[in-house]
Amino acid sequence: MTEEREVLTYEQFGTAIRELAQEIIDDYQPDCVLSIARGGLLIGGALGYALGIKNVSVMNVEFYTDIGEHLEEPMMIPPTPKAVDLTGMRILVADDVADTGKTLELVRDFLGDHVEEVRTAVIYQKPNSTFQPDYKWRETEKWINFPWSSLPPVVPSN
Repeated sequence: MTEEREVLTYEQFGTAIRELAQEIIDDYQPDCVLSIARGGLLIGGALGYALGIKNVSVMNVEFYTDIGEHLEEPMMIPPTPKAVDLTGMRILVADDVADTGKTLELVRDFLGDHVEEVRTAVIYQKPNSTFQPDYKWRETEKWINFPWSSLPPVVPSN
């Protein structure tokens, strides 16, 4: 039995980033894009280019362990950015999807009072997410096949 999935192509990804960037810049001028790795790496980098922001940083958070399987709570994985380095900045947190919303909530709470303002952007939001991102491209209930994670990892050929 095959479960129906949301399929994002690289071409659609380019469109999604431009549309999301336009929505963001019309409303907010971030100083830094903070990508949540791994899912948000490409989103944060692409938004950085689209918004003309060179200050792009990464925070590693583990939550999903496999398709439909995740830890009880998201967990930060070192190294984490020092909140003091972000003091007074307007931060845009970028991720691929707000599924439960727990990862975005963890990162927003980590930044806390250290930054001037935190806003969040995702390509997809699930309807049952407990966290509402400030910016989203689309909403879906389906499992999402992103073009960079649809195939299994490359392994040695020998």
